[in-house]
Amino acid sequence: MGQIKVEKNVGGIEGLCVIEPKVFRDERGYFVEMYNKRDMEEAGLTMEFVQDNQSSSKKGVLRGLHFQKQFPQGKLVHAAQGRVFDVVVDLRADSKTYGKWFGVELSEENFKHFYVPKGFAHGYYVLSDTAVFCYKCTDFYHPGDEGGLAWNDPEIGIEWPELVGDYPGNASAAGYHMTDGTKLNIIERDEKWLGLKDTFRF
Repeated sequence: MGQIKVEKNVGGIEGLCVIEPKVFRDERGYFVEMYNKRDMEEAGLTMEFVQDNQSSSKKGVLRGLHFQKQFPQGKLVHAAQGRVFDVVVDLRADSKTYGKWFGVELSEENFKHFYVPKGFAHGYYVLSDTAVFCYKCTDFYHPGDEGGLAWNDPEIGIEWPELVGDYPGNASAAGYHMTDGTKLNIIERDEKWLGLKDTFRF
């Protein structure tokens, strides 16, 4: 199967895949193919990507949990720099794992890629001083179509690493901080998302 190793249905959730490319190292450094369409197709991953995005974030930043309602996107994500904890929640109404979450650490050291199909809320949390996060999307971004899910909904129970605080009854970051004292950093919009029982289903 070419230069990648694919673990399918990770966390017992259908469609989620963790992909590890082969890394070639020598005294100069390393070389790795970050994406190879042929290898993906040989692994049964035939999605087509139409847009590449990249973001940079500081330690303690949590982005998410986001989704597009009418134009859902499949995403292939990885961390080009630093470390992030990447999280998804299954929002597919007919799924046996509706409401279940899964998280994986992505870093510049482990080179892991995470494929998230349509029908999931997605977000990530920065564990390193800075992180550069990259993702390929199967559909274009449509302004005004975005939805979100509370990152700390106790009904879902996401276990964010290195984070402490007490649930305040909403998605506010107030009172949360990392174990080293870094405050959790969430934009106001993401603090207003509601919990699972009140959110969108695909």
